[in-house]
Amino acid sequence: MDIRTLDYLIIFGFFSLVLFIGIYVSKKSGKNTSEYFLSGRRMPWWLLGFSMVATTFSTDTPNLVTDFVRTDGVSGNWGWWAFLLTGLLTVFVYAKLWRRSNVATDMEFYDLRYGGKPAHFLRGFRSLYLGVVFNVMAMSAVTLAAIKIGQIMLGLAPIETVLIGGTVTVIFSAIGGFRGVVYTDFILFFVAMAGAIGASVYLVNIPEVGGLSKVLENELVQQKMSILPDFSNKDALITLLIVPLAVQWWSAWYPGGEPGGGGYIAQRMLAAKNENHAIGATFFFNILHYALRPWPWILVALASLVVFPDLESIQTAFPDVEEGILRNDLAYSAMLTKLPSGLLGVVLASLGAAYMSTISTHLNWGSSYVVNDFYKQQINKNASERELVNVGRLSTVLLMVLSGFFALNLNNATQLFDIIIMFGAGTGLIFILRWFWWRINAWSEIVAMFASGIISIFFWQFEETLFLNEGAPFPSWSKFLLVVLLTTIIWIVVTYITKPEDNQTLYRFYETTKPGGPGWRKIRDDAVKEGVSLEEEGKRWTVPSGILAMLVGCVLVYGCLFATGNWIYGNYSLAIGLTALVLLAAWLLKIIWGRMKSVL
Repeated sequence: MDIRTLDYLIIFGFFSLVLFIGIYVSKKSGKNTSEYFLSGRRMPWWLLGFSMVATTFSTDTPNLVTDFVRTDGVSGNWGWWAFLLTGLLTVFVYAKLWRRSNVATDMEFYDLRYGGKPAHFLRGFRSLYLGVVFNVMAMSAVTLAAIKIGQIMLGLAPIETVLIGGTVTVIFSAIGGFRGVVYTDFILFFVAMAGAIGASVYLVNIPEVGGLSKVLENELVQQKMSILPDFSNKDALITLLIVPLAVQWWSAWYPGGEPGGGGYIAQRMLAAKNENHAIGATFFFNILHYALRPWPWILVALASLVVFPDLESIQTAFPDVEEGILRNDLAYSAMLTKLPSGLLGVVLASLGAAYMSTISTHLNWGSSYVVNDFYKQQINKNASERELVNVGRLSTVLLMVLSGFFALNLNNATQLFDIIIMFGAGTGLIFILRWFWWRINAWSEIVAMFASGIISIFFWQFEETLFLNEGAPFPSWSKFLLVVLLTTIIWIVVTYITKPEDNQTLYRFYETTKPGGPGWRKIRDDAVKEGVSLEEEGKRWTVPSGILAMLVGCVLVYGCLFATGNWIYGNYSLAIGLTALVLLAAWLLKIIWGRMKSVL
């Protein structure tokens, strides 16, 4: 790598700016936990939207997309594109409910929705389960990508990358709190996008590639460039398209794509000025996340097939790379080594931006669980605000240390993507229905959480016997569906054999969030009998309109995604038709949203 003084100046200048912002806002962020974790709930929609997008653009994202493209083709991205459905459902149905709840974290939701010891246990256990275990896994995937970039592009040993990147990120995250994270995310987004777009334009046109037309004419690329899987290949069609669109989006929990909203997306909705700002932030995020960002990464992945058609060619070009991390996702970093000075500095800074924006969010989000939902509830209920902020800063450091240690023992990002999807399989339906069906209780969630994990572990232990060997009783694509089916059956049975939440708890939840709908009819009727007022006169239930808006929104965003792809591929007739469809969908969505807004 020919990294020159200009590149180093760009990189260090960027890191210095990020640290300055963290230090600048540290005094205000350290006032209390509301400021440290939610910025006093005064954030505007556009700033929160940029923060969401910057967070989901991590160092492992282009690596993961590259892995999908090189392994299964562009259509392999449906594994995460399908989460647009749950993202838009959050926009038009759940965002306003989360903001009305006025909780500090989505874990605090459990003490609002449920009651008694089961709710208390669920809040405490899940705060560690998600805030520490799953959070560390997600951060480890991001750190693993940083390790690969550091080794390929800078010649750094894995431990050196972990120490350098982790130290800078943990300093500004710990002292700046949520405000520091959001402010830096705004800058990080533009730096990251500039690097991604600049890299894709340059790399497609290097002599080894020969320009976009040469890429699209390449035989290997033509096998991978279809946006939809081969319909004649049943296994690929089911695995890459049908399962994600029919089941995965509503049944699986995944950071940033939680059914019903949750995690750091919920944290940003809770930090919004009001309901409309929460809705605006999540819609803005989904448009940018799915419609704007994928194609620069996809183009580099396709170009990498021309330069590095297989793993052996990557190994030949980079003989010093450890064999344990030699996977298809390494091709993205390999392509970046061909950038010129100046642009290389911008791209390296953009990758640093992607790393820090994601890790800082996960650190602050995970720390909020540890402080608000574990330490304050289970350890010291009388802790002062100063003590809680200090615990938040300490837990931020510990989460970074754990994720760095775990990352040093991983091979590729797809491993953790699959693990997280499987361990959350079957729980998503609860997160969707608990707002609109009074009968779901704390035991429903507790049992679903454990059942999903135990069944996933069992299937992994006997994967070859059950799914992979010749003569196995189940096809390989059915593993996820079986986890969802069995987990769902178990939690529904448990829901009916355990006692429902008491009416006072359900009245309090309904009065706070106003979910409405037929699933709460019994509770509303009980309230009338007891002389309790729950309904707001003249308010219409907006969920049917919200679902319609979600569907139209999906046409709009997927239309943008496909239109962009076809413009790039040179399929101009189809691109024009899709662009017209996008404009029609935007017009319809404006009408639907106007009607919804009038009754919010």
